[in-house]
Amino acid sequence: MKPRLSNQRNQAMTLVEVLVVIAIITLLAALLLPALATADKKALRITCVNHLMQTDMSFRIWEGDHTNHYPMSVSTNHGGTFEYVESGEVFRHFQVMSNELSTPYILVCPADVRPRAKDFGSTFCNTNISYCVGVDADETKPEMIVCGDRNIVGGTRLTNGILEITTNQFVGWSSEMHDGAGNVGLADGSVMQLGRGRHTEWPDWPEWSDLEARTVATNRLAIP
Repeated sequence: MKPRLSNQRNQAMTLVEVLVVIAIITLLAALLLPALATADKKALRITCVNHLMQTDMSFRIWEGDHTNHYPMSVSTNHGGTFEYVESGEVFRHFQVMSNELSTPYILVCPADVRPRAKDFGSTFCNTNISYCVGVDADETKPEMIVCGDRNIVGGTRLTNGILEITTNQFVGWSSEMHDGAGNVGLADGSVMQLGRGRHTEWPDWPEWSDLEARTVATNRLAIP
């Protein structure tokens, strides 16, 4: 017995219909991808803020156990890093806090390309760190910079990686990590997100000038 033939044919999409679908998909991708990229950048920066908060807290725990002084102002004879302040070896200030930090993983910003160290051992060095250190930080001056993103531009470059920032100097951020913005951890344990003028993605965030109005006249930062 012969099978019954159907009077209906399988209908395929015409070339025009395929091109229309492709055009719609391309348009949607063009509209959505920039928004997704912006969301991704903001997510990376939020993670960076969390890393800085943990790092800032580690500094506070350490100084609480060392007569209320940060390692940068305590001699190496007493477990600190004072003698390394002008050596250019920024990693030393974090290395002495290995117990408080627990892992060097948080010392690399997720927006940075620097490699993460596996531990605080002999191979741990400046290239495993995304964050600068405020070498003159003092807990009695709660709005001094303790740590922050390393991609700072402006200020006055001194010897061995020390950057001096004084009131009314131009200070900003390179596009290296947060596309012209950055974060700083303060001695009161807070983290301040700083943008730059006319930045379209985060126009409401404060600038360096807003930080200068709240903090001391001079900050010296060790940049890894």
